[in-house]
Amino acid sequence: MAAAMPVALVVLLLLWPGGPVLAEAPRDSLREELVITPLPSGDVAATFQFRTRWDSELQREGVSHYRLFPKALGQLISKYSLRELHLSFTQGFWRTRYWGPPFLQAPSGAELWVWFQETVTDVDKSWKELSNILSGIFCASLNFIDSTNTVTPTASFKPLGLANDTDHYFLRYAVLPREVVCTENLTPWKKLLPCSSKAGLSVLLKADRLFHTSYHSQAVHIRPVCRNARCTSISWELRQTLSVVFDAFITGQGKKDWSLFRMFSRTLTEPCPLASESRVYVDITNYSQDNETLEVNPPPTTTYQDVILGTRRTYAVYDLLDTAMINNSRNLNLQLKWKKPPENGYIHYQPAQDRLQPHLLEMLIQLPANSVTKVSIQFERALLKWTEYTPDPNHGFYVSPSVLSALVPSVVAAKPVNWEESPLFNTLFPVSDGSSYFVRLYTEPLLVNLPTPDFSMPYNVICLTCTVVAVCYGSFYNLLTRTFHIEEPSTGGLAKRLANLIRRTRGVPPL
Repeated sequence: MAAAMPVALVVLLLLWPGGPVLAEAPRDSLREELVITPLPSGDVAATFQFRTRWDSELQREGVSHYRLFPKALGQLISKYSLRELHLSFTQGFWRTRYWGPPFLQAPSGAELWVWFQETVTDVDKSWKELSNILSGIFCASLNFIDSTNTVTPTASFKPLGLANDTDHYFLRYAVLPREVVCTENLTPWKKLLPCSSKAGLSVLLKADRLFHTSYHSQAVHIRPVCRNARCTSISWELRQTLSVVFDAFITGQGKKDWSLFRMFSRTLTEPCPLASESRVYVDITNYSQDNETLEVNPPPTTTYQDVILGTRRTYAVYDLLDTAMINNSRNLNLQLKWKKPPENGYIHYQPAQDRLQPHLLEMLIQLPANSVTKVSIQFERALLKWTEYTPDPNHGFYVSPSVLSALVPSVVAAKPVNWEESPLFNTLFPVSDGSSYFVRLYTEPLLVNLPTPDFSMPYNVICLTCTVVAVCYGSFYNLLTRTFHIEEPSTGGLAKRLANLIRRTRGVPPL
């Protein structure tokens, strides 16, 4: 027995899954990225991408052990013979005119489009069952997808992964534009991440910050990709993307300066231990080093250049796997600061507070000659309290006129004048020289029609209520305060009264 024990220990060591001899190399990997892009409008866009790659053929191997790839999605691929799956939940609309082209745009609401394998016999049945299961996984209303809102496009939605043919019979597409995106959709989306929201870039995914943005879009993309250069075998790729646009006037108090803590109220402390790559990219394309108006802190270790959406972009790269990047300061809080205001303009915006103070927007701009400048402001109509409406609400509500203060170049040179002796109209706006003169212009007040309730309805209710109360109260009060008297019946009839009348005229006493 004493000699058999060492042999048993050696056998157990060799058969242990984590043993150094027979341990199988992991076939899956995780890469996480965050791209921060200052937008032309002054807002800031943050795009998260978590890519999980699994070197496995799910339909053939019958995998039962999952390490990084979510088991819930892996079972869907195997059971319903999926070729590709693309699901997105979006709140808001991407303003391409002001923000530029997005990396991956999605419609407002919920969008789902799926490519099935050719082995699927009943595509409609699989599509219906798949949408119901996804509804439960992501806590969404995808179970409302049916034949009334499902189409089969033939040209718009080509496969994004490997595809030998494009038989559109195996494609289904549906959109639910009324789907509201909330934390109930974000929580299951984060649970699909290998590190959830405990470490790495996912610690920045704080719900109250992500939904307090101008645009929010989260998506799940599953597709097959080549495992090697010759594409002799395939791998499955899961991309979880999340794009948000932070309003500069909300997060930065009207300034273009921003930081990770200001946007997400958190900083990066450590990379995800399961990730093979964890990086943050900051777009610095539009800011040259010679201009010295922009400062990125801490300074990046490397930069990266590539052609993105037809434009060559330059990014500052921060590698979280670099121990010196985080250990030096215990956390990584990227900051972008403007050293001085731009020369061509400096915008001052003071947001309004309901029933306390109005909006204030001031812009300092330099207009070229013979040019037309248009300033537009987006607003949303809101309902007021019924006591805040004017006596003529259907007339509309007035918005104060805008003020334009300009220093206009003068075409006539003026000589120095004694302002005390000059006429009154020449002393209101004095200037130091004759090269320019000051002008203040006012625009017309703006009349805005707000949603107005039907005030005749409360008037009718008041009239009816007052009438009912008056009738009921009057009758009840009359019954309580009236005094009743008993009247004795009189004796005799009409004949007796006539007889007494005749007797009175004759002077005879009445009967």
